Amino acid sequence: MLFFPVNCLLCSKRLPAPGEVICLSCEQKIPRTGYTSLPKNPVHMGFWGRIPVEHSTSLFRFEKGSSYQSLLHDLKYRGNRRVGLYLGRLLGHDLKNSSYAHCDVIVPVPLHRKRLRQRGYNQSEIIATGVSEIINIPIELNLLMRNVHKGSQTFMGRYERFENVSGSFCITKKAPPMNGKKILLIDDVVTTGATLEACCQTLHRQYTCQVYIATVCCA
Repeated sequence: MLFFPVNCLLCSKRLPAPGEVICLSCEQKIPRTGYTSLPKNPVHMGFWGRIPVEHSTSLFRFEKGSSYQSLLHDLKYRGNRRVGLYLGRLLGHDLKNSSYAHCDVIVPVPLHRKRLRQRGYNQSEIIATGVSEIINIPIELNLLMRNVHKGSQTFMGRYERFENVSGSFCITKKAPPMNGKKILLIDDVVTTGATLEACCQTLHRQYTCQVYIATVCCA
């Protein structure tokens, strides 16, 4: 079997194995937040007074112009699913020795079926798969559903984003019992938190549960 050379997505340095994504040097330079061990971190505080969330964290900061921004673009817009698994595993290692690792299920933020057909996959589900591999918590795909498609939120402000996703999620007919459970919500990016807030509201309307939030990056 032939293996083509694989280069680091950030610095183009030759990688030692085909399954790798970035080199060790670039990985060590990731602008990590350190939020997982900080109960009062900016991501978590952003949800205060809005929704009841046990803990919230992000792996690294989304800095405009940063080469690390290209990792998410490769995942979301260039079909590079290996990036999602890689980032999910990094996030999983970050969560491994924390309260997040005691959750009962992992729930990736769902895409609307129209967007799913366009993209071919849900990037949050791929990230969740990487997280699950590390912390050994099952993924539940039959819990949340995005039932309204309202387009991109990229250029919207906080209030516009909230209005855009309000009422967009529902509990599926196949949803398992979740009362008393700890649910780990996974997404790629948290900006204003509107999408994650809408997911949490949907869960809390249906269940008496605890919700934890973890994303790859925060903007």
